[in-house]
Amino acid sequence: MPSTIPAFGLGTFRLKDQVVIDSVSTALELGYRAIDTAQIYRNEAEVGQAIADSGVPRSDLFITTKVWTDNFAQKLLIPSLKESLAKLRMAQVDLTLMHWPAPAQPVPLEETLDALMAAKAAGLTRLIGVSNFNIDYLQRAIKQVGADHIATNQIELSPYLQNRKVVDFARSQGIHITSYMTLAYGKVLEDPVLAKIAKQHGATTAQVALAWAMQLGFSVIPSSTKRANLESNLQAQQLQLTEDDMAQIAALERGGREVDPKALAPSWD
Repeated sequence: MPSTIPAFGLGTFRLKDQVVIDSVSTALELGYRAIDTAQIYRNEAEVGQAIADSGVPRSDLFITTKVWTDNFAQKLLIPSLKESLAKLRMAQVDLTLMHWPAPAQPVPLEETLDALMAAKAAGLTRLIGVSNFNIDYLQRAIKQVGADHIATNQIELSPYLQNRKVVDFARSQGIHITSYMTLAYGKVLEDPVLAKIAKQHGATTAQVALAWAMQLGFSVIPSSTKRANLESNLQAQQLQLTEDDMAQIAALERGGREVDPKALAPSWD
């Protein structure tokens, strides 16, 4: 199994039942080897079924799940992760994340991180990390477990929301960034700058946005239910953008955040 977080994978947010089975099955058939799910997506069992039926060896895959805020207490985290593993039909995931900081929930961040470390020590997960953390939460996490134990911060990041402060701080600590919502719910697909760059490369706007994020060193986890899009997105790995392309995309920043649940989100940097 990959020792580091793959640059490209499949997201499964909002995909349920047969839809997620079909998406994961098609993706694995096309060559995807990293799959991202979460307890709150309520699709771990279907993801596990698609993986089991695919015939792809577990050792070739990189599987990520995320612990929901209801399970942040020390006494709940490991049992909830074991439940996730049972649904996924595997003994270990490659990466387990705290899904949101959820400032209002009563369990201290430090307790949850300690529980994640215990899950790692027990062999339930190879790596641990965080999601949707701002700089303050990252600093607290580093103080508790050390930056070496935080494999990634998975954050919303697209050409319209480049999250540079968090990215720069994470990089300074050696923490990898995973970008979700890289296509901003499809909003960037109509962008004229991306369209022009895509035309110059004989590519799609989605491929340009994904290639941009990967060239910056981020991992991406786009989702799709259509075979053609799954195949097309995969080809973003072969697209090389020029310095001028990258500069043009850098100028698209507009603070275009798509995901900001009040009870879960920190104060964004």
